[in-house]
Amino acid sequence: MLSNFEFQNPEFFWLLLALPIAALWYFLKRNKLTAQVKLSSLKGFKAGSGLLAKLRPVLFILRLLALACLITALARPRNVDVSTRSKTTRGIDIVIAIDVSASMLARDLRPNRLDALKDVAAEFIRQRPNDRIGLVEYAGESYTRTPITSDKAIVLSSLEDVQYNSIIEGGTAIGMGLATSVNRLKDSKAISKVIILMTDGVNNAGFIEPAIASELAQEYGIKVYTIGLGTNGTALSPTNIRSDGSFIYGRIPVEIDEELLKTIADETGGLYFRATDNEKLEQIYAEINKLEKTDVEEFKYTNYEEKYRPLVILAGLLLLFELLLRFTVFRSFV
Repeated sequence: MLSNFEFQNPEFFWLLLALPIAALWYFLKRNKLTAQVKLSSLKGFKAGSGLLAKLRPVLFILRLLALACLITALARPRNVDVSTRSKTTRGIDIVIAIDVSASMLARDLRPNRLDALKDVAAEFIRQRPNDRIGLVEYAGESYTRTPITSDKAIVLSSLEDVQYNSIIEGGTAIGMGLATSVNRLKDSKAISKVIILMTDGVNNAGFIEPAIASELAQEYGIKVYTIGLGTNGTALSPTNIRSDGSFIYGRIPVEIDEELLKTIADETGGLYFRATDNEKLEQIYAEINKLEKTDVEEFKYTNYEEKYRPLVILAGLLLLFELLLRFTVFRSFV
């Protein structure tokens, strides 16, 4: 909620210019405003009457203060509290399918393909507060890591834990990864359903062909954005495993089935991207973020708290005080 102080009719402040003019006129003419009587002796007057005569301008000052309060009240001072409430009118359900095969540890992206992907995907998730997001992992087989959910903390925590492991069957089953993602979205009631599928290889495992999985995505109205991860040429990639479990790296040719990824994207109404470095990967996710917009309806509520009433009351009290002084203490000098 935003709170601001404002004057609704500030043009009334121009009237304040009349106050110094009135004050100047009063002090120039004050001697002529009071009748003068010449007396041969002042012995009949009290000693304090001279001081009261000098204090008589207080009456005029009180009147000016009252006018200043009234003018300020006419300007309508008020507090304006503005609050907004957002309502998602068109949500998007998104599944991010991540290749976790050993080749994703290649170091052509910094520090490697998988970690670079996780960093960029995490930022993408943070920028989708109104959408439901799920995660699918695949290598030679696939499984759902996180069902689609609106709880971004769960998705981000699950994404952080994504890593290569030797338990999953080796290989790259693009068809399996896509089919599992479709299965997570097929019952979704969202108007827009999207899969972001990333791989750095060719389809060489799994019992579901990518073409079949692509047809399923079309049948359920799911759009697939495909991303090929890897530089052009060769990349420093795992070639073997030492006895302590660490990898031995060597230069391996980068082979991405771009034709397959383009076909999947074209048939489902998505787009294909190639990420050859970290900067390009960030640009791709930013582009997808722009393409898939969630419609959010914003309601704005404005509450006005008027502040002129205390000024009117103060002006009335000042005028009343002036009248009391005029007809009591200063009665003999008016």
